[in-house]
Parts: sequence; structure tokens; C-alpha cells
Amino acid sequence: MAARGDYPFFPGPGAAPGLEVVGRTPDGRRVLALPRFGGCAERVAVDADRLLPAPDGLDAIGLGLNALVAELTLHRARVNPGDRVLVRGAGGGIGVLAVQIARARGAQVTAITSSPARAARLRALGATTTVDRTDAAPEGEHDVVVDTVAGPGMAEHLPLLAPNGRYALCGGVAGDPGPEPFAALLRHFHHSPTLIALSLNSITPDELARSWERVRALADSGALRPVVERRLPLDRIAEALRLVGSGRVFGKVVVRAR
Repeated sequence: MAARGDYPFFPGPGAAPGLEVVGRTPDGRRVLALPRFGGCAERVAVDADRLLPAPDGLDAIGLGLNALVAELTLHRARVNPGDRVLVRGAGGGIGVLAVQIARARGAQVTAITSSPARAARLRALGATTTVDRTDAAPEGEHDVVVDTVAGPGMAEHLPLLAPNGRYALCGGVAGDPGPEPFAALLRHFHHSPTLIALSLNSITPDELARSWERVRALADSGALRPVVERRLPLDRIAEALRLVGSGRVFGKVVVRAR
């Protein structure tokens, strides 16, 4: 979306290849770096407070910013054991990690996806239930809805919240949702819903560091693993961007500088 110019604002790291980088600093530390733009290069200048430790053995780029978005979203939504969590866009880069993290927090996870093959892969990642996005809306009420998609369909998913539920918007691949979601909020006013919107642009370096520690702990325990569809060399960056924009990628596309 950033490459197409579809965002009226800076989309934040992780929205496309080049907005997150794993490499070594001049003093030899292996880090995950969060450049504002321009990460599709062999050398990148990044503010020191946008560097996170990436020990050898950790697939930091496979997790990367998508893991931070998913973890911070679920953290802010206060997902607890036994909560019913619905993940919209569960097969995308953020969604595949949100499913795993929600499951690790003890939630019952319903994943919305686009094909039986993706549904099977999501169940293997920990989804309790899967729903085809072209079918009727998922049954039952949910304590938390994690929405990586936005767009007009957002209005159809807000009513799926249980009383005192939390709707957590952390992506916008389908674009502007228009005014309908806010009308849906008003129609369910007496359910006291909470709308959470999370962008990494507003997260402080300290918050990022704490979230990254939690991500690393989950990865070390085996509860969270990266899902990478393709790893391409830097000279195929145009192909990588086309793949990301196609909507056919399950998980993430990674570009190798060398």
C-alpha cells in the first residue's frame, strides 16, 4: 500500500519490504532496525532508539514488526485466558502471528481466512476455529476482534463483540472503512464496546523494547514461530512488492540484501 501511494499517511514499519531490517551495527551487534523508509539497501542509517537486539538463532526478520504489531495489539486489548478472540485477515503477515500469540495467551481463537488450505494452516498455528470470509459471519460473541483489514467490512464485524468487548484495529489493507463502523458502534452503545487503533508510529522506544522482549520470550518457548512465504534477493524487490500487494501471500515476504 505504501508503494502504491494508497495511504494518506505514513503506514509505519512492516507495511512493505524495506521498513524493517535485520543486520549488524558497526560494532558487530545483530539487531532488528526500524528505518522510516529506505531499508531496501545493503547499508541503512537508523536512529539508535529504533534498534532492537536480534541474537543469533532468532529469525528476527521473520517475526519483525508484524510480531510487534500483533503482540502490542493483543496486549492493549487485554487478551486473557479463556477470551474468545476473532482474527480478521488471519492469513496475512500480522494475522498469522496474532493467532499464535492469542493462543499462547490462553484464548480461543477464531480465524477468518480465504481458502480451505489457509484454514488448515491456521489451525496448525493454533486457531481453534476457522471461517471462510465469503461465508456468513462467525457465530457467537467475541471478547476481542483483531482487525488487520479495515475497509467497509469493518462495520460487519463490530457487532460480533460481546458486551464490554474490545475491537482492535491494527491494519488497513482494505482501505478506508467509511462512516459505517461508527454507526455500528452507536447501535451497540449499550454493550459498551471499546475501539482500539494501534499504529507503531505512536509507540515509544521503551514500549517497543518491552514488546520485543515478550515476542522473543514467546519465540524462545516455541509458542511463536515466523511464517515466511518467500525469501527473495534484493534485485527482485519489485517482485516482492507485487507479491505483498497481491493478497495471495500467507504470512510474510522477506527480501535478502545479500
